[in-house]
Amino acid sequence: MPEVVLAEGTLTSCTFLDDVEAVAVAVGSPVDGDDELQPRAGTVDASLLYGIDLAELAERAAFSGAAGTTHTIDLPRVHVGSAASLPWAGLPHRIVFVGVGRETTSDLRRAGAALARAARGLGRVLTPLAATPHGSATRAFVEGYLLGAYAPVKLSAEAPADGPARELVLIGDGDQSALDSAVQSAWATWLVRDLATVPSNIKSPEWFADRAVDLATAEGLTTTVLDVPALEAQGFGGILAVGRGSSRPPRLVTVTYTPADGGSGQHVVVVGKGITYDTGGLSIKPREAMVPMKTDMAGAAVALAAVLGASRSGSPHSVTAVLPLAENHVGAGSYRPGDVLRLFGGTTVEVANTDAEGRLVLADALAFADATLDPDVLVDVATLTGAASVGLGRGHAALFSADDALVSALEAAGRETGERVWHMPLVEDYVPAVGSTVADLRHVPADPPGGGAVTAALFLRSFVGQRRWVHLDIAGPSRAAARRHEVSAGATGYGARLVLRLLETLG
Repeated sequence: MPEVVLAEGTLTSCTFLDDVEAVAVAVGSPVDGDDELQPRAGTVDASLLYGIDLAELAERAAFSGAAGTTHTIDLPRVHVGSAASLPWAGLPHRIVFVGVGRETTSDLRRAGAALARAARGLGRVLTPLAATPHGSATRAFVEGYLLGAYAPVKLSAEAPADGPARELVLIGDGDQSALDSAVQSAWATWLVRDLATVPSNIKSPEWFADRAVDLATAEGLTTTVLDVPALEAQGFGGILAVGRGSSRPPRLVTVTYTPADGGSGQHVVVVGKGITYDTGGLSIKPREAMVPMKTDMAGAAVALAAVLGASRSGSPHSVTAVLPLAENHVGAGSYRPGDVLRLFGGTTVEVANTDAEGRLVLADALAFADATLDPDVLVDVATLTGAASVGLGRGHAALFSADDALVSALEAAGRETGERVWHMPLVEDYVPAVGSTVADLRHVPADPPGGGAVTAALFLRSFVGQRRWVHLDIAGPSRAAARRHEVSAGATGYGARLVLRLLETLG
């Protein structure tokens, strides 16, 4: 991840411009009733420094100033041997206009992402864009820059042609705490993207468990890993059933962060669905639907990023991540439609569709968290249902909770981070749909009333006891077909910043 630093002063007082490859200046879009671009922080200083009218150059280039747009100008150099000089001699020869729109949080995040892409392959880039006393502006811009700088890990013998700029220097009166928060949030998102991008021939449940332990140990956190004998001894019938069809056995990992003072806040448990590959089992998926299933463990990656991020930021809340990890494969041991499983705590569940495996491993993990971890707040994150993405598209996660305060907090966190959520109902009339004639519950309705994301949430609710509980179905926004602003193509890392912002604001 590129480095981002603050430097005091202005462009005209900067003493290290000879080591800068590009200067970025902000341009706002015209205000209502006007057609003039709106120069922003540093534009006047840059014009004085270079001896040219940058605003006029932007107008001549028909630059709109819209959020997330850029226009690069490479200034000419004097011909070798000429005695002539230019006003910008000794200054960076590349100027990047960056559109900041109306400078909303979303606009600034998009502006940062656009600059990251315009600066690929460069060394040091300097910008007065974040020269503002408002920490939220600095945070949004830096988050956007770091998220836009991301490139997925490529398993290739060839080095990438150009990576992100080595360093971004924010010159002016910035907010260091806001910058630090942005870096932590972006790091968490990068981690989720990296883990979700790893191909599943490498990313087995054991591999994921080992990575979680390595990262947690480096951070000084407490971990436990349950293998198959331990899962059998404690009655994790859902995780075991889902993992039985694979030659690579399941795991259950817990990672715990406790503040140095013992924790003056709440205990938040984040459970993440960790299906390292999903064929659908005997209810096998079509080929096209199977291709992106290496990302079906994104929920577990979010949970891991949340506990590591809480530790790095010194959260006052204790945080535990619970990662039920399994590969849903086809084999001689595969579980079958019609099977009845006994989950952690004794609840029996009739299997209807082996491609609805996520709610089985989550049910085990949620029941375990409720019975043994005593959470004040219980959050689960999962790429759970196609119904959620059909209903809400790729832009929103489905949010289920009966706790109004948690719903409001997550909605606010979604607005601040750009990881948007939509509150969905827990429809009580649908509860009979998850009933069974041969077990306590049926995990997929026999006579679906519609609302597949709703019935899945109702099924999970049966395993959370009386806890304050939130279910986030991130099936839609966890993957993207194409890059857009700060959102990467493929695994997006959705959810890490959302949960970390919830932890920041949780009372």
